[in-house]
Amino acid sequence: MNIFKSPLDHDLNCGGIFHDSAEASYSSETRSTPSDEEVILASARPKKRAGRRVFKETRHPVYRGVRRRNKNKWVCEMRVPNNNSRIWLGTYPTPEMAARAHDVAALALRGKSACLNFADSRWRLTVPATTNAEEIRRAAGEAAEAFAVADGDDVNIDQQQSVMATNDDEVQEPLQQEEVQDLHDLLLSIANEPLMSPPPCARDGRDWNDVDIFDDDEISLWNFSI
Repeated sequence: MNIFKSPLDHDLNCGGIFHDSAEASYSSETRSTPSDEEVILASARPKKRAGRRVFKETRHPVYRGVRRRNKNKWVCEMRVPNNNSRIWLGTYPTPEMAARAHDVAALALRGKSACLNFADSRWRLTVPATTNAEEIRRAAGEAAEAFAVADGDDVNIDQQQSVMATNDDEVQEPLQQEEVQDLHDLLLSIANEPLMSPPPCARDGRDWNDVDIFDDDEISLWNFSI
């Protein structure tokens, strides 16, 4: 047995050790590379049961942050983390467009922990660098328009709406900004009008306290005779 080794043999052995360690390091780095499987998808996480009936009947069965409005419109909003407020992201003609808008807001507000409607949203969408509501709303609208055709090619809107099975008569939507403003103007105009004197009492000797509100007798409120 040769217990003595030449310097060349020592170099070869050291080279083998370095080569093996390099391969192990490379394989470890390869396994830690982010992949598509790490994306948190809404389809893989069942939704919690909605508390209010209106949300049960109008929200999309799969897409997060998407609800149906009327018969052919889809609205999207996003809850701000650690806050009770929500960011309104707009109204869209298809649920896919609203779902893309949601993904933009989710990435902007939650980053890598965002639950997305589409796996490719992480690298295909332009995410604003700020959490400003206006910036997020604008980026969400642009993303929805950009993917409107691509996402809607294989989508049957009638089939999607039949899944919802919503009774539109029972859906109550909040007042829009224009409606609130009109109501405010109406109340303000009523408050500014002068008080009107009531008409003179009838002189037929009838005691109005005894009149039944369901009585069929004809009651004349105005007397035009001189």
